[in-house]
Amino acid sequence: MKYLKTATTAVATLILFVGCSNQELSKEDLVKKTKQKEALGQALFFDKNLSKNRTQSCSTCHNPEAGFTDNRDNGISKMASLGDDGKSLGDRQAPSAAYAMFSPEFHYDKQKKKYIGGQFWDGRESSLAGQAGGPPLNPIEMGMGSKKEVIQRLKENPYYIQAFKDIYGEDILKNIDKAYLAMTDSIEKFEQTEQFAPFDSKYDRYLKGEYDLTPLEDLGRSLFFSQANNSCATCHLSKKEDSLGETFTNYEYHNIGTPINHKLRAVNGVKDIDKGLLANPNVSDKTQIGKHKVPTLRNVAVTAPYMHNGVFKDLRTVVEFYDKYNNENRTINPETKKPWDEPEVKETISLDELKAKKQNDRKIDALVAFMKLLTDKRYEHLLEENK
Repeated sequence: MKYLKTATTAVATLILFVGCSNQELSKEDLVKKTKQKEALGQALFFDKNLSKNRTQSCSTCHNPEAGFTDNRDNGISKMASLGDDGKSLGDRQAPSAAYAMFSPEFHYDKQKKKYIGGQFWDGRESSLAGQAGGPPLNPIEMGMGSKKEVIQRLKENPYYIQAFKDIYGEDILKNIDKAYLAMTDSIEKFEQTEQFAPFDSKYDRYLKGEYDLTPLEDLGRSLFFSQANNSCATCHLSKKEDSLGETFTNYEYHNIGTPINHKLRAVNGVKDIDKGLLANPNVSDKTQIGKHKVPTLRNVAVTAPYMHNGVFKDLRTVVEFYDKYNNENRTINPETKKPWDEPEVKETISLDELKAKKQNDRKIDALVAFMKLLTDKRYEHLLEENK
């Protein structure tokens, strides 16, 4: 696996849990240590023994063969993940772990007056390591009763025992909290490897002069980046137009008026409103209710269903949903053949960001064609399979 020299990796490699300072380790030693962590993290990522009934791993809900999303049907058309107990269902989709390494730590930007970054749909964990520590202890996910139980499972594996000692120090497994942090640190290092963010889609190849856009794709690209025509780039852009390494999200939080997923709620029994960002324990501002993190558009064409609650099956439906805010003729949900449902939370919809010119059907087709370009090379076969 290629070592990624991201800012996050550079900072995280300084925290080795063994009392070593950066000055005590050479650059070569830091790289070696990081690669050891990546290998350990990879083993942990795929280990079902870290769930209560030994049926679920990180990769269950973040399948590397499906854009690092949960592609199991789960009895509800992939709208949310099924827990290790075989019956518990969440109320949100598992976000893709692909390109998640680039999300900044959760913070409030005083200049923009917006919350930015973090992990999960509500940013409640600041880092990938923090995110990795959540599912094992979540009763409706991997279901382990405590950190101690998780560490006991680690001790069942001789490879883990030796690897933790080699990387984090001889006594690391004697301290439950430090051992748990070491586990999440290793998973984070694995999730910072190139296989999670190869930047090798047709769009990336186009930027390097290795792929020619079709007329429809070229129109979609122009529409996507046009601030005068639509609002796609308002939220789904972190750099300048046509920049290498673009993740297609500004990592902000917005309410776009997503309706309740009644089909999911009928099965999981959830009655409460999804508070979005307001569910983050670090946020108390009630004006943040209903806002969710802007997701990356990388691999979006092969990671259906859509929105934080999986309410839409088709990518074209999503684009039509956005267009309804500016197009008086776009009144019908093409999936239900009925008028669009009401938003779950009405009062905080980002109407300014949603302002755009109305789109005709060809322009919507073009935008979908452009977003298909953002599919990693390893998943391009899924575009054909999902037709």
